[in-house]
Amino acid sequence: MSLQLLVILVPVFFGLMGFAIDLGRLYLVRGEINQAANAMALAAASQLIGTPASLDNATAAATQSINDANGVANRYNFGALLLNQSTGNLTSVVNDPSFFATVADAAGGTAQQSDGTTARHVQIRLTAEAPLLFWSLLPGGESRKTTIAGQATAGISAPLCVACGIEPFAVAAINTSDTDNFGFGDPSAGNLFTFFYECLGTPTPVVLTGAPNLLPYALVNRFDAGNATLDETQQLYRDGAGGLPGSTNPNPTGSPVPLACVGVNDTRDTLWATAVPNQCALPVLPSVTDALCGLYSRFDNANPSVACTTNVTAFPDLSAAYPTDTDLVTGLADPYTSYTGNGRRIITVAVVSSLPTDTVAPMQILGFRQFLLEPNQDGSFFNASDANGRFAAMYIGSPAPVRQGWFDDHFGLSCQVTSGPGKVVLHQ
Repeated sequence: MSLQLLVILVPVFFGLMGFAIDLGRLYLVRGEINQAANAMALAAASQLIGTPASLDNATAAATQSINDANGVANRYNFGALLLNQSTGNLTSVVNDPSFFATVADAAGGTAQQSDGTTARHVQIRLTAEAPLLFWSLLPGGESRKTTIAGQATAGISAPLCVACGIEPFAVAAINTSDTDNFGFGDPSAGNLFTFFYECLGTPTPVVLTGAPNLLPYALVNRFDAGNATLDETQQLYRDGAGGLPGSTNPNPTGSPVPLACVGVNDTRDTLWATAVPNQCALPVLPSVTDALCGLYSRFDNANPSVACTTNVTAFPDLSAAYPTDTDLVTGLADPYTSYTGNGRRIITVAVVSSLPTDTVAPMQILGFRQFLLEPNQDGSFFNASDANGRFAAMYIGSPAPVRQGWFDDHFGLSCQVTSGPGKVVLHQ
């Protein structure tokens, strides 16, 4: 009787074991497929910056995320098989990204966008064949494989209350009652501004040719005194070149907002201690020049002003970490829709009610808006050593996602913004 029972149970046992092995492998492949779709969607959505070239850039970013030779996480079947190609008898297909203006459109698969100026969300769909072992012995499994599908949707979130990774520049609102554009004008108008570092007295700085609107700015204090790697000159350069990085050290202003972030309605932000406004007749302080050297790297990181190589410690090593924009041609006379770059020339600044003149008075953050850095009218790049810290920029509103942030009232700032930049998020 025991022998008969054994004869019956052994095939059952091996069948259950085979079922578990194949099922586990299919779940693994499904997880890898979904992970790849998520990565592709996030990479593509980060390129949706409101220009016609956005769709091509987003598609290229999605493709790059699976073609990267080091992108093991975007492979499947225990990380062994590349996506979007045939490997032996197994084939995977990655469909071209689909773009949508709203999350609802993406969820319904309707109203696809072919215009990068309106596309705010992207959907990735892919399929991959997974191998079958024991299930191949069952009817329907003769091909020894089955198809698994994956899908992910990502896009730009609601406006952020706290923006992280942005540049530590602040400008005063021209019109505080205009909560859409703060008096900077319609983003589609291509209004050009001559930024100059806030100064006291006269003479008023002269506008740069082709940028007729003067706009004073200041540096928000984000000096990380606990950073044992970079000194102040290097931090200023880095922040101008790439925005505020993450840090576990406290905000120097005493605000609960992290060091790498700026929060709407935060009334504790102050001027960078070594970048207080000078008399307009005198040159800006070296700290301002250091930050402008970083900003200049977005045009040219190899041939800066002599002040950059003199002021910024270990300049050659630091500057190599910040590549230039891929579009250095779009100029003053060109609208933002002509811009085809990778976003390096886009800066996100804090808009405040007024700029203080000392390091004691705080600034009240009203929101965040974006500008496109512009070359000079003759095609040259701005002078990082300019006595008034001037550079030209076009107001573009808030089309590009910022690196990170919160769109809820995370830090108790009573934030209720209805416009401004968002961040890239995955949609479930």
